[in-house]
Amino acid sequence: MKTVLITGCSSGYGLETARRFYAEGWNVIATMRTPRRDVLPKSERVRLLALDVTNAESISAAIEDSGPIDVLVNNAGVGVVGAFEATPMAHIRKVFETNTFGVMAMTQAVIPQFRARRAGVIVNVTSSVTLAAMPLAAAYTASKTAITGFTGSLAHELEAFNVRVKLVEPGYAPTTRFAHNTTVRVEDLIPEAYAAFAAPIFAQFATPALVTTEADVAEAVWHAANDKSGRLRFPAGADAVALAKAG
Repeated sequence: MKTVLITGCSSGYGLETARRFYAEGWNVIATMRTPRRDVLPKSERVRLLALDVTNAESISAAIEDSGPIDVLVNNAGVGVVGAFEATPMAHIRKVFETNTFGVMAMTQAVIPQFRARRAGVIVNVTSSVTLAAMPLAAAYTASKTAITGFTGSLAHELEAFNVRVKLVEPGYAPTTRFAHNTTVRVEDLIPEAYAAFAAPIFAQFATPALVTTEADVAEAVWHAANDKSGRLRFPAGADAVALAKAG
């Protein structure tokens, strides 16, 4: 029976992905900064671990507690929406610590076991902001675009050891806690000078033509984890698929 370790499972994509792998008969190691015992089935195939991907000691402890795994899903992330001019550099660094360096640190932590066994899959969850430039998302886009380049290069390195590396690119999912998963309010990042520019953008966010669901992302992660074709990128959700085709 295979084992998957998924970061950021308290809600949204990570939680739904954990449920999908569990339904497929896998062992699931669901990690969260603060484990929530009520969100996943009580089962011998489900383990909840505390993990902060920005903390080296937390990563080491989680990897040791997990034992051998077959797939790592780097899903944990934080959002930031607002005018770049108004976004404090301290917050931008915080976003990169999770979205970029956290992914790199988790990846580096599992590579030795994958390389030694000559088997394993790493799935990095980014965003459709890497597929098309979007306003009021400059810092967030930068943090995710870095992972796109990182993943493509790493896929070449690890292919020599029969380790696969994949990208899942979710679209806009209004049912997730993306806008709430941050310590800075959106309102605080829209100065008066940007109000007229931002208003129609937020109006469009409120009535999107196409959206992504948590199930869309879980499906894409499942396919990416099991794909042996050499394909790198897996857009998730109708809007992300449309952007990928347009690009």
